Amino acid sequence: MENTRVYIEYIARSLEAIGVITIAIGALIALVRFLFSVQNITPRSYKILRQELGKAILLGLEILVAADIIATVVTQPTMEQVLILGVVVLIRTFLSLSLEVELDGKFPWQAKKVNEQSPAIK
Repeated sequence: MENTRVYIEYIARSLEAIGVITIAIGALIALVRFLFSVQNITPRSYKILRQELGKAILLGLEILVAADIIATVVTQPTMEQVLILGVVVLIRTFLSLSLEVELDGKFPWQAKKVNEQSPAIK
């Protein structure tokens, strides 16, 4: 049982590292793409940069939430640890929701606008 606990802890720590690396690499890629398009900068260029940064942060946050939940499984959680996890998950979920609204201009549960086509049709 102790070996299982150690493996799960390694998985949680690995996921935390993957989440941070995802955010860092995504931000780096977005900035490099933006800098290579410096000669053609338009107001849309800034929007694309923000969207790419937002997507990287969003993906990284989701991975970090999963790592927090997995890490909690390993421990004998006290009420204080559970409350801290709950607050951390709420904050990260709120940030994810805020980023999604910023990127898409609508809440995830809202229907697409009538004049908005799906990406496959474009």
